[in-house]
Amino acid sequence: MQGGFFSGQLLIAMPGISDPRFERALILICAHDEQHAMGVAVNRPVDGLTFPVLLERLEIKATITLPPDLVLMGGPVERERGFVVHTDDYQGEHTLEVGEGLALTATREVLEIIASHNQSPRRSLLALGYAGWGAGQLESEIKENVWLTCEADETLVFGGDYETKWVRALAKIGVDPDRLSLFAGRA
Repeated sequence: MQGGFFSGQLLIAMPGISDPRFERALILICAHDEQHAMGVAVNRPVDGLTFPVLLERLEIKATITLPPDLVLMGGPVERERGFVVHTDDYQGEHTLEVGEGLALTATREVLEIIASHNQSPRRSLLALGYAGWGAGQLESEIKENVWLTCEADETLVFGGDYETKWVRALAKIGVDPDRLSLFAGRA
């Protein structure tokens, strides 16, 4: 955590989260300051929607054979807008540094570059939509035990085993999901 903010960290939804859209969610915080926070879920694939299919719908011609990576549901806000989380070896004009080795770009150009391997990032994922919080909201939710946090790493962010990412993130911070309570307390 840098300067009291969570950019570059992963949020792990606690059991019993009141919003079903975030049940067992793992969200990479891409931007966080005193005014807002923005993140992209990295474990919510959109059924049947692959990166090559989406590129075809956007009329972006691939000059290479693309793997059938699934497109993710990044969050409930602006679900028709795409966000590419990628390694920081690609830097476009509108790329945002997220954290150690990670970046975010939300332009058509990054999709075209990935489709051609022309200065393409080493690893990437495409998500539709994002999760957003107003001033102080994320900090409040963390204090209320809605979210746990952990360091982001490439395996959790870019790995394809979406069903186990939430459990693996908990294990990374030494938490057994079977021992988590649905209720938070105060000592």
